[in-house]
Amino acid sequence: MIPESSSLMRAIQKELPSDLRSLAGRQGSQFRFRRKASNATNAFQYTQFEHKLLRPYKPRTEIIEKVAFTEGEDSHDRLRCAEERDSMRAVLPGKPRAKLQAVCTGCWEGRRLIAYITGNALVVLTGPNDILQTIYDDDEAELEAIAIDEASGKIATCVGKSVRVYRPYGQDEGALKWALQHSFTIDEPALTLSWGVAEELLIGGSWLNLYSTLESDEPTRIFQQRLANPLKFAHFSYDSAYIATTGNYDRLVKIWRRLSFGSDDTRFDFCYLPHPAAVTSMHWRRPYHVDQTIDNVLYTICADNVLRIWAATDPHALQFLQLWAEIDLKESIQPRSLEVEKPSVRYAFVIDGRDFILATEHAVQARKADGKDDHAFSHLIEVANRSPEICVVLDGSGNMSAWGLENVGCKARQTTNIFNVAHVDGLQLGLPTDLSEDSKYVQFHNYCNNDAGGLHLLVHHFDGRIEVFESNVADLFDPSPRSDRFVAKATWTGHASVIRKIIRNVSGRAIVSRTDGNEGIVWRHMDTQGGASVLRQSIITESDRIHRICVMRKGNFVMYLHYDKVVLWDTRAAQAIRLATCNYFTEGKPLCILMLPEVEKEGPVAHVATVTSKMKGVVWEVRLPQPPRRGSVKSTSESNGMHEPSIREFCKFDLGVQDDVSYVLPVDPAGSPPVISGFLDTFARDIAISYTHSGVLRSWTARIDFANENVDWLETCYVDTGIREPALASGSSIRKAALVNSTRSELTIWDVRGAQLEFSQDFVDDTIRDLDWTSTPDDQSILAVGFQFRVLLLAQMRYDYLNKGPAWAAIREFNIRDLTPHPIGDSAWLGGGNLIIGAGNQLFVFDKAIDPTLAVIANLGLAHRKTPWDLFEVVTRFNGPLPVYHPQFLGQCTLSGKSALVQKILLALHKTLKYYVESDTIDNHLGMNLEEFYEPSDSISASAPGHKAGKTAFSNFTDEEEEAETVTEEVALAINEKLTHIALPQLSRQEQIHLADIVECVSIVEKQRRSMDDNAARFMLFFRQHALRKGRAAEANISWREICWAYHSNSQDILVDMVSRQFHGKMQWQHARESGMFMWMTDAIALKAQFENIARNEYTKSDMKNPVDCTLFYLALRKKAVLQGLWRMAAWNREQSATMKLLANNFQDKKWKTAALKNAYALLGRRRHEYAAAFFLLGDCLKDAVNVILNQLKDLQLAIAVTRVYEGEHGPVLRELLQDKVLPLAAQEGNRWLASWAFWMLHRRDMAVRALVSPVYTLLETPASPSNLQSKLFLTDDPALVILYSQLRQKTLQTLRGASKITPKVEWTFVLHNARLYDRMGCDLLALDLVRNWEFLLTPKEPASNGLSDPDPRKLLRRRSSLVVADLPQPAVGVPGEMKSGLGLKPPPSVFEEPESNSLLDSFGF
Repeated sequence: MIPESSSLMRAIQKELPSDLRSLAGRQGSQFRFRRKASNATNAFQYTQFEHKLLRPYKPRTEIIEKVAFTEGEDSHDRLRCAEERDSMRAVLPGKPRAKLQAVCTGCWEGRRLIAYITGNALVVLTGPNDILQTIYDDDEAELEAIAIDEASGKIATCVGKSVRVYRPYGQDEGALKWALQHSFTIDEPALTLSWGVAEELLIGGSWLNLYSTLESDEPTRIFQQRLANPLKFAHFSYDSAYIATTGNYDRLVKIWRRLSFGSDDTRFDFCYLPHPAAVTSMHWRRPYHVDQTIDNVLYTICADNVLRIWAATDPHALQFLQLWAEIDLKESIQPRSLEVEKPSVRYAFVIDGRDFILATEHAVQARKADGKDDHAFSHLIEVANRSPEICVVLDGSGNMSAWGLENVGCKARQTTNIFNVAHVDGLQLGLPTDLSEDSKYVQFHNYCNNDAGGLHLLVHHFDGRIEVFESNVADLFDPSPRSDRFVAKATWTGHASVIRKIIRNVSGRAIVSRTDGNEGIVWRHMDTQGGASVLRQSIITESDRIHRICVMRKGNFVMYLHYDKVVLWDTRAAQAIRLATCNYFTEGKPLCILMLPEVEKEGPVAHVATVTSKMKGVVWEVRLPQPPRRGSVKSTSESNGMHEPSIREFCKFDLGVQDDVSYVLPVDPAGSPPVISGFLDTFARDIAISYTHSGVLRSWTARIDFANENVDWLETCYVDTGIREPALASGSSIRKAALVNSTRSELTIWDVRGAQLEFSQDFVDDTIRDLDWTSTPDDQSILAVGFQFRVLLLAQMRYDYLNKGPAWAAIREFNIRDLTPHPIGDSAWLGGGNLIIGAGNQLFVFDKAIDPTLAVIANLGLAHRKTPWDLFEVVTRFNGPLPVYHPQFLGQCTLSGKSALVQKILLALHKTLKYYVESDTIDNHLGMNLEEFYEPSDSISASAPGHKAGKTAFSNFTDEEEEAETVTEEVALAINEKLTHIALPQLSRQEQIHLADIVECVSIVEKQRRSMDDNAARFMLFFRQHALRKGRAAEANISWREICWAYHSNSQDILVDMVSRQFHGKMQWQHARESGMFMWMTDAIALKAQFENIARNEYTKSDMKNPVDCTLFYLALRKKAVLQGLWRMAAWNREQSATMKLLANNFQDKKWKTAALKNAYALLGRRRHEYAAAFFLLGDCLKDAVNVILNQLKDLQLAIAVTRVYEGEHGPVLRELLQDKVLPLAAQEGNRWLASWAFWMLHRRDMAVRALVSPVYTLLETPASPSNLQSKLFLTDDPALVILYSQLRQKTLQTLRGASKITPKVEWTFVLHNARLYDRMGCDLLALDLVRNWEFLLTPKEPASNGLSDPDPRKLLRRRSSLVVADLPQPAVGVPGEMKSGLGLKPPPSVFEEPESNSLLDSFGF
């Protein structure tokens, strides 16, 4: 025994503040009172208290170090839990069962565990939003009871006659889980469970069974006793010395005293504790530590509102426990307010001494950190000095009375052993004021965490929810009035069966979840700080099968669609009320239920429609109850405060589509709320999307015609996706759609407005189960793709035609496999970017915070800040307007012919970087006036470039040196030197490298400006970028866009020299193919000269100098003699003699032509395809050689180059190659650049112009819509097409005639479409420039005077030009059947007036 005056006790008191020294002394005497066994045991108990009491006053770093060293294995798990807390906003683990033993809590290995049963599952949590595991029982029946063993961490559950025992594993590895250890059956259904020492499990029902679960194979029954009545409670005391049991409505508590602890002979005797009324609750006092020995004390509460305390005060009495004290719960609360009727219902729970002491420690630590010492803190110290247990009494009116129980169980009880701690009011715990229904029963559990600190209260409401509150005990027992005694942390609720569907309202602030059993719950989403963000609003009980659901008026009303009727529910109360029903009949199966656009927002009348599989439907007019106006006299129908609700059939309709419709779905609401106008046009928001078995997508909008009681429908968009039998589809109101193929493995995302494919990915190892759309406030789309156990978030990105970058990227993934074994049933977006996922009977709400370390997000260069970047902010950065110094913006300016503007931007950037200091912010527009970006190109060119650049930002600076007016090599070097040290905002590292290359390229172009046209500058810039990306880009060759620029350039000699120098004068065929040289060179002599250089370099590319490598090239040049000379020097080659002998013959002779062809076929058999093509040329069979190159070598450029060199520009083989191979390939790929080039090569320049605007397949003789997805990819479009179109259409009379065949409406749509592409690329200023400065061709008003059937094309120009080449008299190229002159296009109107510039701006959104 350690005396109070010992040196250890004095040391303890010396370390404490003065106001706590008495607490240490008092606690020491309290421990002396409780000692029972030996000095060793007492020393252990004292050490435990010393550790608990002194810990709060040690330095914070010392506490952290101690946790890190003593609980190192657990720290990783805590970190993982912390990460889950950061991502999970709230968890709704399921509806707790309305059972007395449905919830349990315990502390195992220093970790707080809370477990409860929901349906046929058990849920284990560690905090308000921290779920560890969900375990589903094999039995479909609902579980009855659950219990946690604090000593071993085991969890036991029971259902019927089956009992399951789960053991923990993975604690040391930081991944704590439970696995089934035992599953056994008893004779009668189990009702109660309780753990004892040595892993003994007490099972109560009609029998009292005691099992030992220590053995690994099968539990052993060590005691069994039949009972008179089934048990209601059966609890072990903490040392297993006693068992307290009682049955339903029993007034007697039966105490079983254990006489032996051997498994072979376990015996009990018993006595009864009489009560005047039925016992409603019981609780054994818990020790400070699981291994501590204490006096057993039993607390009981019965229906007379009295708490009784039973203790072994007289060991010689007949009863094992004697009544030590009573607390009258009804009299303990005396409300201060004068109420007419005082509430009689009382609630009580006991805070054990161990939890109160721990909570006090943390309160002291918190106040010491704050430096406050107020009255509440002094009062807490005064109470803690007496080391009591606390009895808390509550009522339904918010009153609380707390009583301290000092020296519980002492033999000589004094009147001061029970004292009042606090009597306060204003508690907002939502407790019922009457218990007239079983669902109003409430049960309490309290605990204090070692790490969290505050006192936690679990309030189990039997209506299906558990509320979690946290309190600082100093605030809880503060005598002064305050409202923050309890802080709501979470509400655990949910469904009792599997969730199948989640439906949201337009704003995402209300959702309805539906289960297999037709149970519906309305949830309200609120952005609260640190608490649960989804709260249960109403429960809808429906017996009939629910087909579809519509959420109305922020979740206040819900409409159910059944197969033969619609039902309106009022969901403003906790239990939904059926308001109205309307039967209906329509042809076909109802597929969806839609809210039609409303003229009056949140008005008293709503219109709801359904569409059937026959594309017919019904519209209902729904009158909703409204609160009466103030001052109005209430009518009989308004006696309940509402107008009379009703549903009536408004009209029926027929959409008139006879396709094989597969499904019709309401679109997911996205973007800003729809604006209702008086017009029904394509600018209205979509409300539905339909798709057919053949993969045709249609979007629909509607307008209500009140005058005629009708609904007008409009098909706003049509997309033929080519995906047959789609298994899943989803659309958004801003015209994005996602489609999943029949195997549920491939996902495609479509821009419905432009009929473009934006994304395609095949998820081979997973099955797509759900699609959900949302968008940022500025209409940037986000798609949630649901799989079996995960949800992938795909975010829209800017179009990148220069680098052919993806239009969508995965930015986040939610995986629930660690949280529940049940697959995902459905998911939905909440307002603000939170995502709710339903799996099993649980709902998980994930936060919108984004991990900035992800590769795709790290490229954004987001600034570090305290609050994390959220989903909407990141997606907005992915899609917002680009800074003017961004490589993509500069590249598009170059393509637009704004070279002077590029000079101004780079000069402004030069000044910005020249005077940059670390704290400066770099303006997105570099201080330039916005007017400079959309002034006409000629006015920009007329002004001195660089003269005003940066003037706004640097008006106060003067430079001694003369300012540069162009980007010279010196300026480029200065900019690039700064770029190596300064990271520009919104630029990734790779983009900054591209910017440096553009700067260098612009300086080179400027140096050769007088000898290089704009098209050559375009080619040079992008060829250099292609060379920079080589090895990282997917494509090895330059694109046909750059080939077209070079093809229409008048500076091809400079480009040839530049390309040759790029490859150090050793250009081989792979280099020529990479640059596309033989596609864009127009000079036949220069073409053959370069082809001969290729032949020479192919011969010398290896040390062997093999003539085989250059045979094809020399024979294409018809230079057999040169080839013979090379073979003479190839003495090492074993084919030399035979080849020399063959080449010596005259191949004009038919005999030797046949010999050459035989050799060609023999080489094909040996798979020497290039050599075989050369021998076909030797036999003068160009067509066969081209076929070999195309089909075996797969080299289109080589086939065209060989043909051009061998037979010239006007040969029949080249014409056939272009018509039969190149143009169908362009149509299949949707490649307008390739088609325009091919038509120009065929001298059909009118078609070359039209190919830039119209789909290629409509211009061919046998048009057929391409079936491959690649032809519909967004990359087949390019805003640079409109630049080439404006350049070519006025180049010759043929191109003018081709432009005249394009109707003004088509051209207007083309311009707007390209403006949208600019906007999607982040080049909004270029979009504004396009719609502001575009000039439409005029329509001639007089008949043609040049003798042609068409009017004079020169009359179409707004400005007279003498540079238009007159090429109309040229004879038509023999295109079989003549290329179509516009199949599918309407003839131009007789009179066309150019659209106003305002209409262009309005349509684009400016």
